[in-house]
Order: sequence, then structure tokens, then C-alpha cells
Amino acid sequence: MQRNIWIRNIAIVILLLPCLAFVAKFGGPALLRQYVELGIGNCQKIPIICLGPEAEIINPVINKSYLAEALERKFPDMQLRIPKDFVVVKEHVTKIYYKKHPRKHGGATIYLLYEPPNFFVNLFPQAKKQGIENDYQFISRVMSAKISNINNLTDAFFVITKTIFTPNLGDQKNVKIVKFTINDKKGFITCNFSRKENYFDCNITNDQGDFFKIYIKDKTAILDLDKVLAIISTLKKGG
Repeated sequence: MQRNIWIRNIAIVILLLPCLAFVAKFGGPALLRQYVELGIGNCQKIPIICLGPEAEIINPVINKSYLAEALERKFPDMQLRIPKDFVVVKEHVTKIYYKKHPRKHGGATIYLLYEPPNFFVNLFPQAKKQGIENDYQFISRVMSAKISNINNLTDAFFVITKTIFTPNLGDQKNVKIVKFTINDKKGFITCNFSRKENYFDCNITNDQGDFFKIYIKDKTAILDLDKVLAIISTLKKGG
């Protein structure tokens, strides 16, 4: 989840594009879909590549009493309120926040990432040729990408990028993607729920075009979607 690793993975996608272009030109959509499956896996192995947003949440009621118990954290480029007992990782900065029992939620971690406006459309200038003008539109295309809808090189690119964007979500047996809007912020939450642990991958943009990623490994399943939305509601650009 560290920024340099994430960008390295994106660079791998860029290097794969010539190969995809060759398959798309000479093999057609069916062969291109098979090629992508051989490279990254199928729906059984990676369910998210066959899923799109299934619900939209607009300005939900925020649990303010829950946020009152969270800790306000400020970084040079972002700030938000974070639940106690989670390890917080901001690029190379790591710190543990706890009450009386620091190991109570052992392994529970929140990763934070920030990128400036137009980071993705500048990184992938070919996206502009597809009518994608900002990072929200880019993220929207990524989250909606499905392997069954691959008909050309652009479709294949966004499916592969979806696997790069998405960190570990556990077994993905109960994975779903939710679209949301909270005041000046909008984006997508990919979540996976189980009895023992939950995962949340939140890709967020604000009205100024800033991009934020909040990835949560909830190792004791104490968070739900409402609480994660409450955390996102506190997110602000720092600096």
C-alpha cells in the first residue's frame, strides 16, 4: 500500500499495454478476454473483476457519537478522524493508537494515501482520448470494469487496473462495491464482510479533484459500512 509500491504496480500495467494491443488487434474481443483471464485470473479467483457498483449512498446520516470517540489525525496532505486501537500507516509513517489494551484489536490497520488533482489522467494521458477528464471519472471507469465487458484494449486496461487498485480483501466471498457521496466528497467503497474480519478499500475524490485512498483491515470485524462512511465524512485536505 506504500506509495512507491503502488506506483510501481501501475507502471507494470503501462508496460503490458503493447502486449494487450497486439492481442486486441489480431485476436479480437474473445481472445483478449481469455488473455486477460490467463494473466490475472477469472471471476472465481478474483470476484471483483466481475462486479460493479451495486448501490449508491448519498449524504448518509453520520453517527456523531461514534466519531466523538475517534482520534483526529493530521498529516501534511490530509486529515481525518480515526478509530482508536488501529495501526495507522501514512506512506512511511506508522503509529499505534490505543486505550488500555494496545493488542485488543491486533492487526487492525488503516492505510492512507493522497495524490494531487489529475494524478491518474496525467499518468494515463490516453484516458483523455476516451472522454475521461478527471480522476473521479477515471476511478468510476475502474470500479465499473468487468471482465465480461472486455471488447477492446481500453476495456482490458481498466479491468487490469482494477486489480492493481484493489488491495487484499480477504477471500472476497462477500465482496461488494458501493458508490457514495458525502457533501464535497464522492467515490467508491469495495468491502468484504466475514464473521472474523472485514476489509474496506475506499477511493475518494473531493470537489477540488484531490484523490484519497483509505484501506482498512478490520481484523476483528468491529466496523460496518456506516462507521466507514462516518470516517470518510471527516476527511479533509491538509496543508
